[in-house]
Amino acid sequence: MTTITKKAVEKPEDITYFKLNNMVNIPTENNEIQLDKDKEAVRAYFLENINPNTVFFYTLEEKIDYLIENDYIEETFIQKYDFSFIKKLFQFLYDQKFRFNSFMGAYKFYNQYALKTNDGRKFLERYEDRIGFVSLYLADGDEKLAWNIAKEHINQRLQLATPTFLNAGKKARGELVSCFLLDVQDNMEAIGRSINSALQLSKRGGGVGINLSNLREAGAPIKKIANAGSGVVPVMKIFEDSFSYANQLGQRNGAGAVYLNVFHPDIYEFLSTKKENADEKVRVKTLSLGLVMPDKYYELLKTNEPMYLFSPYDVERIYGEPFAYIDITEKYDEMVQNEDIKKYQINARELEQEISRLQQESGYPYIVNVDTANRENPIYGRIVMSNLCSEILQVQSPSELNEDLSFKEVGHDISCNLGSTNITEMLQSADFEASIETAIRALSAVSDMTNIQAVPTVEKGNKAYNSIGLGAMGLHTALAVNHIHYGSKEALEFTDAYFRALRFYALKASHQIAKEKGTTFFEFEKSAYADGSYLNRKYINQPEFSFESEKVQAIFENVTMPTINDWKELNEDIMTDGLYNAYLLAIAPTGSISYINEASSSLHPVINLIENRQEENIGSIYYPAPHLDNETIHYYKSAYDTDMRDVIDTYATAQAHIDQGMSLTLFMRSVIPEGLYEWKNGKSPNMTTRDLNKLRNYAWSKGIKSIYYVRTHTGDDSIEIGVNECESCVI
Repeated sequence: MTTITKKAVEKPEDITYFKLNNMVNIPTENNEIQLDKDKEAVRAYFLENINPNTVFFYTLEEKIDYLIENDYIEETFIQKYDFSFIKKLFQFLYDQKFRFNSFMGAYKFYNQYALKTNDGRKFLERYEDRIGFVSLYLADGDEKLAWNIAKEHINQRLQLATPTFLNAGKKARGELVSCFLLDVQDNMEAIGRSINSALQLSKRGGGVGINLSNLREAGAPIKKIANAGSGVVPVMKIFEDSFSYANQLGQRNGAGAVYLNVFHPDIYEFLSTKKENADEKVRVKTLSLGLVMPDKYYELLKTNEPMYLFSPYDVERIYGEPFAYIDITEKYDEMVQNEDIKKYQINARELEQEISRLQQESGYPYIVNVDTANRENPIYGRIVMSNLCSEILQVQSPSELNEDLSFKEVGHDISCNLGSTNITEMLQSADFEASIETAIRALSAVSDMTNIQAVPTVEKGNKAYNSIGLGAMGLHTALAVNHIHYGSKEALEFTDAYFRALRFYALKASHQIAKEKGTTFFEFEKSAYADGSYLNRKYINQPEFSFESEKVQAIFENVTMPTINDWKELNEDIMTDGLYNAYLLAIAPTGSISYINEASSSLHPVINLIENRQEENIGSIYYPAPHLDNETIHYYKSAYDTDMRDVIDTYATAQAHIDQGMSLTLFMRSVIPEGLYEWKNGKSPNMTTRDLNKLRNYAWSKGIKSIYYVRTHTGDDSIEIGVNECESCVI
């Protein structure tokens, strides 16, 4: 008889590296943070887990042959290179002696990105290997580009988005694209086709943003039969079920966001789907909500005049265009006077209170200031919505369908090809321009390689515009490392300089690609780039940039800041040869990749000096603020203790140079520290809807195009509202 002895399952708290990491949260007798314990945790993690569980190969050739023969990586991209080059590239990566600076960074890479055996028990890649395969895949046989991508990545100046970094080169994989945007028209064929598209995209890539503004309201007529329309809420429920069903090979949950224009008659019903006490028949638990807000809405808030909501069915019938494509600010008074358009009267200020209450309760809705986005849009066409993280703002065009769901006219929808620069490391680059050019070429390769035939509108939009979204992370880290307080005058100058340079060199790279390929994005000749007016207005007919702070100027010593003459020369070049990418920049939220790159997330302040991250099946992992030491600690203040107007001012400074949007998160305490907001005037310290109203209006007045989550801290360190950020879209 055979006796089977069961091995005791180790709990995280019993494992050395988890115990060491958890000690970071336990101060010493002198009340000091035990940062050294996190370094020890990294070493223990490799000794006890990674090294013993990594498949060993004697040579690189043996490794690659094994990965190809066992269907772990594709063979075709490897065959495009001489093996001597591949060997040289990987040796270069290994020679950099890369080490993770935090346990969280190492844990995130090996659990989320590294290639594993099919049973999930053994690792087949190290960090250097993943970078090598990603670089070779995206360069598509171009040795110079492969080398440059690898160099930028291993030095952590560039980080490609999670779908790209996770999937590139693998045999069994999803798409390289972060998210998608779909415009839905007001008919059953379009709704049905969109549901199928959402399933297809969720299966391949992740987050999907959906525009519902064109759909007729509940109670609207269908084929002249009154009260036949069901409105947007039942459609939302169908989409939510679709996303919960589809995921990317089980690796990333499907997720979606639905957008509705604030002048849509179903606006209150739309918002009510996120209320905690909503009826289960209408409540959406996993779907994200976003509002499209024209300037007219803010005007009505100020004047307190009656606000009218318009039937999308009637508006499209009168104007011959879907509701989302109508400039409501321009046509508002005309539509109010038009007796053929059914309208509903509400009070804008009451709606504003409802929005703020829901943001306090759930973190939703996102906000898109659509007129601001369109005023600053150099591309011919209209922006009507955004994505799952509210940073993608690109033109779309509607589709027409036949009864069999085939396309009568294929419109333009959007795919998000994202990556991020690491500000701290990018400023150390010996050639800032070359680093940015490599990033633009890498992301353009993602766009070029994306071919989603299952959703023709996305495929058409991607091929037409070649749009990408290069962003940035680690602003707070860069400021702290250089001993600059977030939100200060020096910090704003730092932000202005970085994104001004980023914009210039991104445009220069896109122009060079257009020149090499002999092609431009769709309808370039109709854009404000073609006649030079856009860059004239933004940079050439403006005062010459110069540093006021000697400290900031010294930080940018490796960056050649563009002069007005540089802008003029670039403008002439673009007018002559065009641009390859319609859109170049977008500031996405950065989740896992920030941990790997030892950088604070995106452009907002750190949340805590020591972040407590709850990982599934593991529990707490503690992550010290990047580059935290006795010097930088004085420059790290929690986002929850920061005046959000400083955050808005920071994002507004960057927004001036970003052609798309930014995932601006607002951080609020339910109990506000005394003196944080002077508009309190000695009143209750509790956060009110009025506080949120003021902040949203302040953001709009500063030119902010979109607002992502509102994260509310309840006062209990274990409770935060609005933190269920979508891993499908967070890059």
